[in-house]
Amino acid sequence: MEKKYVLGGFVIVVFLGVMALLLSQSSIAYENDFSRIQKSDVTIRATGVWVKEKGYEMDKANNIFTFYIKDNKNVEVKVVYQGSIPNNFETATSVVVTGKYSNGIFNAATILTKCPSKYEERFEENQS
Repeated sequence: MEKKYVLGGFVIVVFLGVMALLLSQSSIAYENDFSRIQKSDVTIRATGVWVKEKGYEMDKANNIFTFYIKDNKNVEVKVVYQGSIPNNFETATSVVVTGKYSNGIFNAATILTKCPSKYEERFEENQS
C-alpha cells in the first residue's frame, strides 16, 4: 500500500514541476531594445532585423548558425543558434529570437522569421 502512495506522490511532484516549467516559459518578456538585453541574464524574446551586410555563417559540421540582428536604434547583437537556418530567413522582414545574452553573444534557443505578407503589396497597389 505504501508503494502506491510513493508512486502517487512522485506523479504529483512531476506534474507540478512540468506545470511550473510551462508557466515560466510563457512569462518570457519581449524586448526590442538591445541595450537592455545586454544587461540582462534572464531568458528574453528579442525582436530585430537581420544585418544583411554582415551576412550569416552556417557551420554544418557542428550545426551552428550565426548572424547579427539590430534593433530600431541600430544596436547590433551577435546571435548563435544550435540548429539549421530557418525557412525564409533571407527574405524575412524581422527576426524573433528567444534565449539568453552572455559574453557578447545572444545564445538563441529558438528563431522565428517574419516574412513580408503577399497581401500588403496588393493593398498598397489598390491605394494608388
